[in-house]
Amino acid sequence: MEAKDFIRAHIVSDLDSGKHSKVITRFPPEPNGYLHIGHAKSICLNFGVAAEAQGECNLRFDDTNPEKESQEYIDAIQSDVTWLGFQWAGKVRYASDYFDALYQYAIQLIKMGKAYVDSQTPEEISKGRSTLIGDGLNSPYRERTIDENLALFEKMRAGEFNEGDCVLRAKIDMASGNINLRDPVLYRIKKIAHHQTGNKWLIYPMYDYTHPISDAIENITHSLCTLEFEDHRPFYDWLLDTLATPAHPQQIEFSRLNLNYTVTSKRKLKTLVDDGTVTGWDDPRMPTIAGLRRRGYTPESLRDFCERIGVSKNDGVVDFGLLEFCVRNHLENTAPRAMAVLNPLKVVITNMDDELLTLTSARHPNLPELGSREIPFTRDIIIDAADFSEDPPKGFKRLVLGGEVRLRHSYVIRCDEVVKNATGEIVELRCSADLNTLGKNPEGRKVKGVIQWVSASKGVAAEVRLYDRLFTLPNPESSDNLLDSLNPDAFKIVQAWVEPSLADVQPEDRFQFEREGYFVADLKDCVAGKLVFNKTVSLRDSWGVKAGE
Repeated sequence: MEAKDFIRAHIVSDLDSGKHSKVITRFPPEPNGYLHIGHAKSICLNFGVAAEAQGECNLRFDDTNPEKESQEYIDAIQSDVTWLGFQWAGKVRYASDYFDALYQYAIQLIKMGKAYVDSQTPEEISKGRSTLIGDGLNSPYRERTIDENLALFEKMRAGEFNEGDCVLRAKIDMASGNINLRDPVLYRIKKIAHHQTGNKWLIYPMYDYTHPISDAIENITHSLCTLEFEDHRPFYDWLLDTLATPAHPQQIEFSRLNLNYTVTSKRKLKTLVDDGTVTGWDDPRMPTIAGLRRRGYTPESLRDFCERIGVSKNDGVVDFGLLEFCVRNHLENTAPRAMAVLNPLKVVITNMDDELLTLTSARHPNLPELGSREIPFTRDIIIDAADFSEDPPKGFKRLVLGGEVRLRHSYVIRCDEVVKNATGEIVELRCSADLNTLGKNPEGRKVKGVIQWVSASKGVAAEVRLYDRLFTLPNPESSDNLLDSLNPDAFKIVQAWVEPSLADVQPEDRFQFEREGYFVADLKDCVAGKLVFNKTVSLRDSWGVKAGE
């Protein structure tokens, strides 16, 4: 294992010293939403270091708050981890697997005089813990006897109190400068069914209590967390030092992923879903792993991205362009080529008969193993309307009246006539082809422009969904209202035409539409008889130009 960052260096040291003979990590998501790009970093780190050390990584759901959790999220998270290319050790684990053990450990704390039942209101507890100057305020119930606390805790479990009537708190140090040691809450009453344990429990443990004990039960060696848990580590260690747990894992913190033009708060992402701003957690505009997958991002590109940003303790902001670079880089070397016209304009080749000519071209210029595809050429073709101009700007290298352009993989054509309708809209171009230019340059002149095209009679209709960044501001949360920074151009649909080699594509087949960008057959909506493609990324980064940077 290479010690290429501080976490891996720590693990290498532990292995070399004999502190551990086998590395066991865990990925502990809460099933209260879909995973996002920030979780991808944690997945790659936890599973990655375990694999490099020839160890294991557990998948454990932190399911201590059934009010916000669901089986849908559990299934989605497992799918995301598998899709990214990782496999957890053994069975899927749940914090709820340990509810009985956690309850018994709480009894131990009470018997040791290290925990008590507090009958203050939640507001009173919060006020007592969070004084900004000086010590916290002891609860008037802090000195209840062990017998009283055992009896009250049993009544909590039996449902004899209402939610909010009381909680179980650790008894540590209300004068601590670390608020996490000011008698943190261990259990609260929640009279709600649990997706794994049903109606067995009416009290549920808090995450900060559950996390270290679950790690210890699973013999985790290195518990890797983001930096916001650094101040929680003293309580993590206090619990494991106080209780007779089977192991004492080492919690190590690293900086979370901050990506510009992106929001990675599950709560805020859920709001976008719930209010209909997006079509769901897997909307291709969303920074969720499911959304990125549906957008056409590949597991390889996300793993490459996580590798490039590295692991450190320094908070910083990663540019969204790096994520786009990674998927562009992977698709450049893997995605077959095809032609598509997103803004159709009819062209008639006047000096050709209406006979079918079959052209052949490689599916990828550098991957001969992908083979070739047949491209039908007919008298009537379709080009992109943006590739013709009656009043071309300086430097325009596409088709103009009286000018020539090469059709990709085909002939050089010259525009001889522009046909308009009654309102002056261009509806057709009449062109002539240089029939001596198939596969070779014209004699005596140079043609600079090359445009894509599709046969009008043999092309296949397709719905193409054009996606862009969801927000216009580098820091969307800097605006008073998150919705104010939504990008109005983040999604639009066009009715396009694609070459017939794409007629039988399968969901998640990826392509480079020549001169347009990288596209993927939609995971859900691309079905037999209906082609739907999502734009993954442009051929080159144009966002800086659009944003005026």
